[in-house]
Amino acid sequence: MDGPGDWPLDAEPATLSRPVVRFKGRGAVTNVAHRFATDERAEFDDGWPQESGEPQKLRTSVTAELAKSILTRNDSPDIPFDVSLNPYRGCEHGCVYCYARPTHSFLGLSPGLDFESRLFAKVNAALLLRRELSKPGYVPEVIAIGVNTDAYQPIERELRITRSVLEVLAEFRHPFTLITKSSLIERDLDLLSGLAERGLVRVALSITTLDHDLSRKLEPRAASPSRRLRTIQALTDAGVPVSVSASPLIPFVNDADMEAILEASAKAGATNAHFIILRLPWELNGVFQTWLETHFPDRATRVMNRIRDMRGGRDYDSRFGTRMRGEGIWSELYRQRFNRATRRLGLNQDRRPLDLSQFVRAPEITAQGAQLDLFCKLD
Repeated sequence: MDGPGDWPLDAEPATLSRPVVRFKGRGAVTNVAHRFATDERAEFDDGWPQESGEPQKLRTSVTAELAKSILTRNDSPDIPFDVSLNPYRGCEHGCVYCYARPTHSFLGLSPGLDFESRLFAKVNAALLLRRELSKPGYVPEVIAIGVNTDAYQPIERELRITRSVLEVLAEFRHPFTLITKSSLIERDLDLLSGLAERGLVRVALSITTLDHDLSRKLEPRAASPSRRLRTIQALTDAGVPVSVSASPLIPFVNDADMEAILEASAKAGATNAHFIILRLPWELNGVFQTWLETHFPDRATRVMNRIRDMRGGRDYDSRFGTRMRGEGIWSELYRQRFNRATRRLGLNQDRRPLDLSQFVRAPEITAQGAQLDLFCKLD
C-alpha cells in the first residue's frame, strides 16, 4: 500500500517500543510500535546508568522489492492529483514530520527509525510503468512522482530507479509532476528540460526553513535550504517550471519562516507556491511529539496546544478540506500571511495545465533481466 489513506479523528500516539536514543543523521529519536503490533513495550528505569556522549550511528539497509503494481490512484477531493508513483518505500531524508511514516506499518515495521533506515527499492518500477502505459485502454493522467517518499533520496544516486522511470515517461511523452528536497534532481536536467519545452513536467521543491541548524533537526539527510534554493535556480535556468512547498508549517518551530522562504524561492525562480499545516496521522503523532520533547522541551506544550487549536481540540483531524490547512483563527492568519506574500512576490499568477495530448503509446517490450543489475547494487 503506497498511500496513508484516511486517518481516524481519534488516533492516539503509539506506545514507545524502545527508549529514546539519538542517532547521528536521523530525524526520529525512537521506534514507535506500529499499530498492527500484537506486543507492546514500554520504557522503564532498570537502575543501570544511561548511555551518554556522541549520538550513535544507525546503518541504512535497502531491500529489493519486485512490486506488483506501480501506479496508485486516489479520489481524495483535497489532493491535486489522482495518480501517483513512488519508486521507494521509506525515506532516508528522515523528515520527522513526514505524513507517510505510518505506511511502514503495513510492512510490519516502525514508522519511527525504521522508516528512515529500512528502505525498499521497487527495482522493477520502470518495467511496470512501461507495461501500464502500453495497455490498449490506458488513458493518460498527470502522474505525481515522489509524493509518499522522496524519489531523489540518497539511494537514488546509485540505484537510478527514478531516472529509469523518467526515461519511460519521456518515451511515451507522458506528463508528470515531481516533488523533492534533493539537489540530485539536477542530474536529470537533460531529460527534464526537454520535457518542459513540451509542457510535460512541473517540479516542486519543498523548503521547510532557511535555518540550517533547524533543518538538520527536522530533515537531517535532505539537502540544505541554501542548496535547495540553488536547485530551484538550476531548474529555472533549464526552463523547468518550479514551485515551492513551504510545508509543513509547525507553530513556534518554523512558521515564522514562511515569508522568507517564499521570497528566497521567488528570487531563485519559483513561480508558484503552496503550504500545508503539520499533519499528525496515526503513529506520526508519537514520533513527532517525542522528537519535540527531545529537541524543544521549552516550547513543546505551546506547539501542541496551537496545533490542537487548529484541529478542533485534537492532535489531528483527518476530514477532507481541513486536514491540510486546519481551521480557526490561527489557520486563517496563516492563510492571510501566505496570500499577502504570494501577491507581493507575484507567485501563483500562471499555472498552465500539463499537456495530455502528446501521449504516444509505445509498444510493450519484454525485458527479462533488465532490472537484475539493480539487485547486485543492493548487496
